[in-house]
Amino acid sequence: MPYLAYWIVFVIDWAGTLAGLVAFVHALMQRSDAYTAADRHTKPMWLGITGGATLAMLLFSFYGPGMIFWLAGIVAALVYIVDVRPKLIEVQRGGSAW
Repeated sequence: MPYLAYWIVFVIDWAGTLAGLVAFVHALMQRSDAYTAADRHTKPMWLGITGGATLAMLLFSFYGPGMIFWLAGIVAALVYIVDVRPKLIEVQRGGSAW
């Protein structure tokens, strides 16, 4: 792999892992009842999903034989960040005025 490509893959690997870690820490810090109020799965389930996603991204590389596991991990972390996290924040702030 050329030198520049190596660094691009390196940055993608660690950016994905950081996203997974952010998702896990956020899931850990939320109240358990907020998940059911937001009509999402339970807190232990999201801790398992985001924790497993982070672990998969730590163990496997974006560019390697375990790439499918890395991709599954980033998808799981991004689903939490894009879908679950905003709903939890909305529920804990009291909903919207719409």
